Amino acid sequence: MSNAYEAAYRRSLENPESFWGEAARHIHWEKTWDKVLDDTRKPLYRWFPGAVCNTAYNALDRHVEAGRDAWPALIYDSPVTDTIETYTYKELRDAVALFAGALARLGVEKGDRVVIYMPMVPETAIAMLACARLGAVHSVVFGGFAPRELATRIDDAKPKVIVSASCGIEIRRIVRYKPLLDEAIEIARHKPERCVILQRPMETASLKEGRDLEWNQALPGAKPHPCVPVAATDPLYILYTSGITGAPKGVVRDNGGHMVALDWTMRAVYGMEPGDVFWAASDVGWVVGHSYIVYAPLLAGCATVLYEGKPVGTPDAGAFWRVISQHNVKALFTAPTAFRAIKREDPNARFLELYNMPNFKYLFLAGERTDPDTLAWAQNHLKVPVIDHWWQTETGWAIAANCMGLHVFPVKPGSPAKPVPGWNVRVLDPDGLPVPPGQTGAIAVKLPLPPGALPTLWQNDEGYIRSYLTQFPDYYTTGDAGYMDEDGYVYVMARTDDIINVAGHRLSTGAMEEILSSHPDVAECAVVGVADTLKGEVPLGFLVLKAGVRRPGAEIEKEVVQMVRDRIGPVAAFKTAMVVARLPKTRSGKILRGTMKKIADNVEYKMPATIDDPEILKEIEESLVSIGYSTARKD
Repeated sequence: MSNAYEAAYRRSLENPESFWGEAARHIHWEKTWDKVLDDTRKPLYRWFPGAVCNTAYNALDRHVEAGRDAWPALIYDSPVTDTIETYTYKELRDAVALFAGALARLGVEKGDRVVIYMPMVPETAIAMLACARLGAVHSVVFGGFAPRELATRIDDAKPKVIVSASCGIEIRRIVRYKPLLDEAIEIARHKPERCVILQRPMETASLKEGRDLEWNQALPGAKPHPCVPVAATDPLYILYTSGITGAPKGVVRDNGGHMVALDWTMRAVYGMEPGDVFWAASDVGWVVGHSYIVYAPLLAGCATVLYEGKPVGTPDAGAFWRVISQHNVKALFTAPTAFRAIKREDPNARFLELYNMPNFKYLFLAGERTDPDTLAWAQNHLKVPVIDHWWQTETGWAIAANCMGLHVFPVKPGSPAKPVPGWNVRVLDPDGLPVPPGQTGAIAVKLPLPPGALPTLWQNDEGYIRSYLTQFPDYYTTGDAGYMDEDGYVYVMARTDDIINVAGHRLSTGAMEEILSSHPDVAECAVVGVADTLKGEVPLGFLVLKAGVRRPGAEIEKEVVQMVRDRIGPVAAFKTAMVVARLPKTRSGKILRGTMKKIADNVEYKMPATIDDPEILKEIEESLVSIGYSTARKD
């Protein structure tokens, strides 16, 4: 007997137009589509051509008009400023309409671009939704991003206006945004006409006369702006990613397909209903923040939590439990690295005992593979389903997940479960042929991609095809490697460039990381392949120990080496593991394995623009030198 998931998945592949056409009925359209899927320009597919809509209307106005005006829409929780504010749907709609009017007074029109370089404050979401209201295209750049990286995005998007703030706050450190923005504009060839600056109480930025305008000065005299009708295929936003070739690419998200997909996922994947409280503990500078802090919860009529804080240190390892308890959160979506940080600081979850969380039903993890040890820790302490799911900036929503709103499958540690309806996932060999279950290969998705996935790159159709659609014709290349088992579960083991070749044997660093993370004293780990004159490559492990571990690090290093030997075998040539204080990560929590490999290989590298703390790389260099590696560095 088939279940709801199997029926939905089969229908989404066999008759995608019927499946997504039905899902689209939950969205308000000024004009319905001429056809659901336009396949006349393969491989450049478009969803809902001919339809007219507005994303901000669907996220806000239609709920107000349906009598949900007093429902909570956005909950701002900032432990770093000791602030909690709640916007109802009407209050958020009115704030968005007014700021849209302010942008319109500055000359922003349908199709113009607006770069948003902001911290985690309500004004960031307001600016995004205001752009959507005007039919303008926003491009959010993570606040505090390096000036040169910001400049490349300014030159590509060519914004008419930039919206920024005087500063962001990283626990107890103030990050001054305005000098970074000024330097980026100085570097960039394209110059914005105006900059709107939110002055925060803890830092007052200096303004450039004639170009810069304070947020509060932009609002007086502005009139609330109505929603501007746009084509479903018009771009909603550009989000820049390094992609699979390392060069920043402007991932485009359209209006129509994006709304349909995200609205559907809130019910089908996350099990949410209107009025529920959803919390994505991410940042609006990343795709998770776009999809599941701002757009999806509001499209679905939920309340969304916008959190300006960390999993630990603001003030302690109980920060997440406090937010869930205080705001009646039903589902939390965060990165595995956040839970590894909590687990490291509070291995016995003592802080959890201080909070009552009766409404908490689901924990969703994504961003990196969820190692089985972290999965088990969360399951044992939270007593709710812990759902590992897998997706990418390019896809905009989950490729594989345990869909809570359709059918709950048994959890298999190490797997994000099965492909979500709409995603025709295959595992291919180098010739593009399917491999048998259990065999590792390149994970790809058969075209067309479902609604909500990138239809192209910003003004670069050729680059889109070259980067994602060329390696395997008629497939989207995810850049991830892994396998599917006999039950159809997907296992994402590594990026394709993280499959290392040890004396002719292709081995997954992700499989080795699973073994290392299962050691009872290991909080976090990373394995990279480093150059070896004899074997080509050999694996090198980095270990971060749990708080309170008193055993000598050398003992633990020997134990994990033996564990890999026992479980994978001598073929892995895993002989070196080293304890380090911390791992280098991006601000979104992803471990910078590629940079660590370059350091170990004595290859010059550029300081990653998204790195959370550059000092960690110096520590890694020193640790490698201490065991005989020579390192190279290029800022």
